[in-house]
Amino acid sequence: MAKQHPGPHAQATDQQHGQRWWRVMCLTGLDYFSTLGYQPGIAALAAGLLSPIATIVLVAVTLLGALPVYRRVAQESPHGEGSIAMLERLLSFWKGKLFVLALLGFAATDFLITITLSAADATAHLVENPHLTKALSGHQVLITLLLVALLGAVFLKGFSEAIGVAVVLVAVYLTLNVVVVAVGLWHVVTAPSVITDWTHALSVEHGNPIVMIGVALVVFPKLALGLSGFETGVAVMPHIEGDPDDTEDRPTGRIRGARKLLTTAAVIMSCFLITTSFITTLLIPADDFKAGGPANGRALAYLAHHYLGNAFGSVYDLSTIAILWFAGASAMAGLLNLMPRYLPRYGMAPHWARAVRPMVLVLTAIAFLVTWLFDANVDKQGGAYATGVLVLITSAAIAVTIAARAARQHRWTIGFAIIAAVFVYTTVINIAERPDGVKIGACFIAGIVLVSLASRLARAFELRVTDVQLDEVAERFVRDTAHRTIRFIATKPATRDLAEYRDKVHQIRADNDIPVEDDLVFVEVTVLDPSDFEAELKVRGEVLHDRYRVLTLEHSSVPNALAAILLHVRDTTGQLPHIYFEWTEGSPFAQFLRFFLFGQGEVAPVTREVLREAEPDRARRPRVHVG
Repeated sequence: MAKQHPGPHAQATDQQHGQRWWRVMCLTGLDYFSTLGYQPGIAALAAGLLSPIATIVLVAVTLLGALPVYRRVAQESPHGEGSIAMLERLLSFWKGKLFVLALLGFAATDFLITITLSAADATAHLVENPHLTKALSGHQVLITLLLVALLGAVFLKGFSEAIGVAVVLVAVYLTLNVVVVAVGLWHVVTAPSVITDWTHALSVEHGNPIVMIGVALVVFPKLALGLSGFETGVAVMPHIEGDPDDTEDRPTGRIRGARKLLTTAAVIMSCFLITTSFITTLLIPADDFKAGGPANGRALAYLAHHYLGNAFGSVYDLSTIAILWFAGASAMAGLLNLMPRYLPRYGMAPHWARAVRPMVLVLTAIAFLVTWLFDANVDKQGGAYATGVLVLITSAAIAVTIAARAARQHRWTIGFAIIAAVFVYTTVINIAERPDGVKIGACFIAGIVLVSLASRLARAFELRVTDVQLDEVAERFVRDTAHRTIRFIATKPATRDLAEYRDKVHQIRADNDIPVEDDLVFVEVTVLDPSDFEAELKVRGEVLHDRYRVLTLEHSSVPNALAAILLHVRDTTGQLPHIYFEWTEGSPFAQFLRFFLFGQGEVAPVTREVLREAEPDRARRPRVHVG
């Protein structure tokens, strides 16, 4: 497999000193903690009176399921690659690439909907503020588009000092939430009738506690938004400060810090999820949660204004708007780190996809489209967001199950398999009840696959070799021919017996009128994984049957490997090498498909085309002969 390429933000971070794990936790907390802005309201709409019980189920799944899974993911991929890279290592060839593209589609769904949903909820807090309702009402889509555009502008200018800003935002936001929760709990405790009315209503609606728990188990997949943030928590691992003796292969300190980050964030969020679902369900009328209601998408802000006054409520709104908007920045950074790790390396994105600014423009345009399609509505985007989150967590659970099985850790294998089954169930239920999520994910997958294949076609004739490594014998062959005409015979080995090489030499000399005294060197290419785009070229030299010199090449594509060795020989010796081919029988279109999918096909003209693109100067281009 080709070496992983980190995203642009990760590269910059790796070159700097890391940050303390709790500071980095605030960066991932932009995504995770900001869901408090809309999660209680969504939970109340989905579960009604059962919201606190369903939230307890969600917290149990978080602490006993998602947290152990991602602590293992942090151990297995400490450079921020996440569960996608773990699964990529388990699968090869085109099935692996297509599987990764599908996961990238759901990851794009997760991160892009984070941007649009967070901006939409920030707009809801802005529009529902008593001081601004009259002026801003009816302009939700426009305001959301402006927030998304502002986010894109920040990244076009440069996204620096993000962690420092994140620490301030998270500290202020969580402090304000502690105040709101404390006041809410006080009003619940000092008005006992609130609890008795709630428990009575539960008994009337659902009967006994067993039925309540059963219904909560069925309902909790609708609350899956409360699981967001784990994949982001792993993605920001490169920012975490490690131990002085950490190495690239064994960053023990970074892994330990990431585990502290994940555990602390999960515990903090679990406490807030339970308490906020409890106070919002008991203190806010059910009708106020519905679309158009004052608590829709802003349940805690509703309580802040109601119990602490409009001044405090406005401060709370401002803090919520800031962290929701910056959560979009966290998601944008995640996308800019994730996509360049895979698509350019697969040949499935143009070269500019590794650059930040063009990608920001593309992602911002897509976010505009999503915002317009969903009318900047938080409830409408919840299904798509939950689907993206659940698919990524499910894939992570499956990945760590396979990793534990490969390590022969039987207890962990069983435990992770059970967790994976829970998340598969949750994902299936969520998709069945809110199919719009998987439809959006499928659109992203289809878009990524189509663009990827088009890019791969456009880039098919690139050199596609990251480095050329010759062993000692191969280097000697090249040195020996440096002072005379260098002639290579491209051949596809079969039996590799004496007769095969002898007959091939006679045929090439006869077809091309090569004098007997001129030396010939055979070149044979072994295709490893034809789905790889960029790969290192390994060249091994050997002498067969005491007379025939053979260079054996290993790469993902025969024509690109041959072009690379010819250019390497030219640059090393200063001589223009010649290479000789036979024409391949068969349909040219079928042969091109063989080249595109399997790295073989009609080798001679494709090798010449690769050389033409790599070396525009015809006088310096290695000679290709076909007979």
